[in-house]
Amino acid sequence: MSNPRPYAASLDRLRAAGLRPTRQRLALAKLLFDAGDRHVTAEQLHGEARDAGIRVSVATVYNTLNQFTEAGLLREVVVDPGRAYFDTNTSEHHHFYTEESGTLEDIPGDRVVLAAMPAVPPGKAIDRVDVILRLKAKS
Repeated sequence: MSNPRPYAASLDRLRAAGLRPTRQRLALAKLLFDAGDRHVTAEQLHGEARDAGIRVSVATVYNTLNQFTEAGLLREVVVDPGRAYFDTNTSEHHHFYTEESGTLEDIPGDRVVLAAMPAVPPGKAIDRVDVILRLKAKS
């Protein structure tokens, strides 16, 4: 039997984050979060939306991803200037990035240990540490 309220989880998630559940936000949230933890670019999500028959512009996808990030529903992972992924796993963790395929894989936060941290400038505090280990095929 199918779920009589297919958008219920997305609706609850948006409301809990303080975001108004518009039709487009609900549709994009369902695509993002119903598949479990994953990494997606705005272009990939736009393609998934198009394939699902959801009419939404690339600009709206970018705006929605940024709103979800600001609300704490996503983490933005910038791997190169102009190339960012949005991560549905917002827990403390790091990433392997394979440049040839453009894929990200999670590394549990406790698997990366930093021996020392630099002194923080006055008036600042460390918010979080993001480590990206860049992989390539062995020669």
